Amino acid sequence: MIAALIVTFMLINYADKAVLGLAAVPIMDELQLSNSAYGLIASSFAVLFSLSGFLAGFFSSRISSRVMLFVMALLWAVAQVPVLLVASVPALVAGRVLLGAAEGPATPMSMHALYKWFPEGRRGLPSALQISGAALGTLIAAPVLTGLITGFGWRSAFAALAVTSVVWSLVWWKLGHDGPYDQSTVPERDAQGDPAPRPEAGVRAETGRLPYRKLLTTGTMLGSMVGAFGGSWANALSQAWLPTYLRTELGMAPGRAATMISVVAGLGFVLLLAVSPVVDALNRRGVSMRWSSGALQGAAVTVAGLAMAAVPLVDARGATLVLVAVAFSVFALVFPLHYVTAAAVVPPSQRGAVFGIVAGTGTLPILIAPYLTGHFLDAASSRSAGYLHAFLASGAVMLVCGIFAMVTVRPERDARRLGLTPAAPAPTQATAH
Repeated sequence: MIAALIVTFMLINYADKAVLGLAAVPIMDELQLSNSAYGLIASSFAVLFSLSGFLAGFFSSRISSRVMLFVMALLWAVAQVPVLLVASVPALVAGRVLLGAAEGPATPMSMHALYKWFPEGRRGLPSALQISGAALGTLIAAPVLTGLITGFGWRSAFAALAVTSVVWSLVWWKLGHDGPYDQSTVPERDAQGDPAPRPEAGVRAETGRLPYRKLLTTGTMLGSMVGAFGGSWANALSQAWLPTYLRTELGMAPGRAATMISVVAGLGFVLLLAVSPVVDALNRRGVSMRWSSGALQGAAVTVAGLAMAAVPLVDARGATLVLVAVAFSVFALVFPLHYVTAAAVVPPSQRGAVFGIVAGTGTLPILIAPYLTGHFLDAASSRSAGYLHAFLASGAVMLVCGIFAMVTVRPERDARRLGLTPAAPAPTQATAH
């Protein structure tokens, strides 16, 4: 039940992010905005996004997940109000800044809440389900919100999201609570990864708090953050500019563009659900997390980056759509996996704070990519040339981030260096002899 509520939470979260991009063309036409001005509005979402993620992480050990997620969802509803009262650039900026501040902690804090219900070794699939809320948000939001925008005007989409956030917050306040895996010791697990009824010899106790500087400078943590940075670059571009690109550059009608966005989101959803159970199975069979989770997250960003760079270089429409689908879906694998690898080198008592730092750093592209793309479009000799520069720059960023993650993420090595590995099993009577 908690997992389902958190997936829904993430669905609303990403619908809130996507609505500006879906309504970009009518908003730009009504308010007579340049590409750079629209890009600036889109980037304003990130002004407080990372900072709020940092701060919420440090309060996560003092405030229950029930309260934190409830307050966030209510603020999402409030953030939609300014543009409903006054349709203007200041109102759009104010709403997006408040929304960014309220959504900055959403992914790490909902992941932290989810991890309280699943033991280590059983978190791959729940993590993928949580992240899949993003794909579902786009998959469902694209046709629904586009239908509202074309049928009732773009303001109706903002109003619908405000109501949805209020309803979710009330349901969460009634049903949401913290799970059993939020304790000061690491519970013993059986061979299937389930909690054992009694502690057994050889299980290490929680080692206590470690210096954040030591935690954050491990190769695993740096690689996880950099990999997420590359994935977030593509994600920011998708939310702010993909609908506009499909309509203005590829000449799609609003409904057809919404369908394409849903197809891309659906592909990401399938990848998340297909890969994460495999990762869990590999971990239970003893495959190193470096290969089961670390290399995979880096490879996902690398492949998406190569596809991104190739999008404006091909002329065939079918090939372009395939590359768009790969560029804006495959990177999604980095998000559940980078939380899994980060959690492997962090004491549970500090996990919420570190998740906030990881999310805040990894999502900095939201502040950069939308405005930079708008600048490319206004500065280029043609719209096509602007998209060429934007896609090539994005592909280069993602390629560097993906390779860095593949090389540096080594959870077992870094856990040993931090003293977080399980203690050696106590010798049995037979082995003692």
